[in-house]
Amino acid sequence: MQNEESIEVRLLGEVDIAAAVRLKELARWNQTEDDWRRLLRLEPNGCFCATVGGRVVGTSTTTTYGRDLAWIGMVLVDPDYRRLGIATRMLHAALDYLREAGVVTVKLDATPDGRPIYEKLGFKMESLIERWEGIAGVQAVGCSTLDASAIREVLTLDRRAFGADRSKLIEMLVEDACVAPLASTAPDGRLTGYGLARRGTAAAYLGPVVTTISDGATALLDGLLSQLTGQRVYIDVNTDFENGTEILAARGLVKQRDLIRMSYGKESKAGSSPSVFAIAGPEYG
Repeated sequence: MQNEESIEVRLLGEVDIAAAVRLKELARWNQTEDDWRRLLRLEPNGCFCATVGGRVVGTSTTTTYGRDLAWIGMVLVDPDYRRLGIATRMLHAALDYLREAGVVTVKLDATPDGRPIYEKLGFKMESLIERWEGIAGVQAVGCSTLDASAIREVLTLDRRAFGADRSKLIEMLVEDACVAPLASTAPDGRLTGYGLARRGTAAAYLGPVVTTISDGATALLDGLLSQLTGQRVYIDVNTDFENGTEILAARGLVKQRDLIRMSYGKESKAGSSPSVFAIAGPEYG
């Protein structure tokens, strides 16, 4: 067993993706190689790994949304190297990077096992996110395919609903969608919401799903599920969204686990809006 002094922390790069995927598989998470590449494209100087003898044994990532908000994700440690302080060092690397970047609020979505580590560093619980899963079935569809010409409108809606500018991420997720991105509109043609889905290693991942009207989530969710009929799906629902879990249960999905949304730094409601039905992912918020 290695001691803490033999652990080196450095930037995570494209060459490390296979090693990062290995850690993800050990944790039985759903992210793909494309998800790791997207994180590196978004924040090439803000993704880190811990190595022992050249072997990657830990990771952490950051995604910044201007200076108002950033997200920490993919905090993974090889089970053979736990209790050596690696997760804490990964978090310090991420927080140091974000501090130097001038980010005032940092958030993350923690597993119950990870929560004590984050609390020791000053993170405070903000809300609960619930992971639901099931097999997609055919549903009545009350929304339309997102037209490429409406992307700018989607980015404006998302910025207002989410509370921070994550345009670069949303554009990437639209490009990487595994089914047709969907939009919902008011009778006057005004955009009221959108929904995306992407591939995962264990299940298709639904999210983000954002809507400014109370019944908009139902139409967007049904549209995504209908395109994935017969496939296993995951969705991380914001429990601040009214009747969100009831909508999922009515479609045969079941709760898998809780994620704890935690915040560090300046208090901010960004990322926790009741207009967000499904998050973009625990690594993004």
